[in-house]
Amino acid sequence: MLGISVNAFIQSFGSYLQFVAEFFLRFTNPADRLFFVFPLTSGLAAFLVFYYGNKAGSFRAFLFPKQVWSNPTAWLDVRYFFFHGLIGHFLLKGIGLMFLASGLYWSAGIEPGTEVASASMYSTSLSLVIAIVFFFVLALVSDFVGFALHYLQHKVPFLWQFHKVHHAGEVMHPLSNFREHPVDNLLYAVFIQFITGISVGLMLRVFGYMPSVLQILGVSVLSLMFNLVAYHLRHSHIWLRWPGVWSKVFPSPAHHQVHHSRHPDHLDKNFAFRFPIWDVIFGTYVMPEDNRDIEFGIVEDASDLNSCVNLYLVPFRDAWRVLKKDQDQEETATKPSASSSLPVK
Repeated sequence: MLGISVNAFIQSFGSYLQFVAEFFLRFTNPADRLFFVFPLTSGLAAFLVFYYGNKAGSFRAFLFPKQVWSNPTAWLDVRYFFFHGLIGHFLLKGIGLMFLASGLYWSAGIEPGTEVASASMYSTSLSLVIAIVFFFVLALVSDFVGFALHYLQHKVPFLWQFHKVHHAGEVMHPLSNFREHPVDNLLYAVFIQFITGISVGLMLRVFGYMPSVLQILGVSVLSLMFNLVAYHLRHSHIWLRWPGVWSKVFPSPAHHQVHHSRHPDHLDKNFAFRFPIWDVIFGTYVMPEDNRDIEFGIVEDASDLNSCVNLYLVPFRDAWRVLKKDQDQEETATKPSASSSLPVK
């Protein structure tokens, strides 16, 4: 028994060391948003904003302003990037794959480890059409699920207690993107992967095989484009919006910065990740001409969210308070009033 425990510990420790190595080599992985090309293209976009905006001072001061890096929440985001990346994400690793497999089994009866047919029985041109349809259906379905979950995170008080971790920073820089509570990560991993698995399974039933997803460097074309086009400016002070109707088609950095603003006109707006059309359809789209009213942070008091540990623990406390308050209100509503308990004369 002791031998089994020791072997299990050694295996787990080895898995963690591999995870740590992958974490620190993220900039070499094209499937990771920190792949070195993506920060470079975001930096190029920032330079163009600086150059054509006739900004005063140096580009370095424009890119790393004192008002951002003198704020304690900026450095908390840096510390939390390593804290959550090396602890929370390791604990969550594999959950998304498990629910993707569950969705496949539920919709198509495909058990984990089963080899799925990938050879097309159709002509080359028809196979290409099927691959494109497959690609866009998956992209739209997963993005809509993400949009819906994001909407609920803001509208359901219990879920907001965890999601507010991501919004509590008073300033933003690219690593602020990774200020997420593990419960948020778990929510997305479970629902997006499960619905994606169902979608894949249903299309397998229709087409009879697994079409090849359009990829470059082993990464979805859509993900590659999304990350290449100034992705890292979404969580930053640098305002960049696409002109005219294009802001409703492709997500600009400005689209997401508005979402993080606590200005009354911006609260609970711009939930979409990749397709702003969801915001347009559901009436949550807002795009001001400039960022004069943008102010990052949340309306409520966030002073407790001041350390990596508190970013993990405080939301559980606040979520319990929400549940307790709801329970107390239900008990009050169902409890007979004093006047109703008096005997009738």
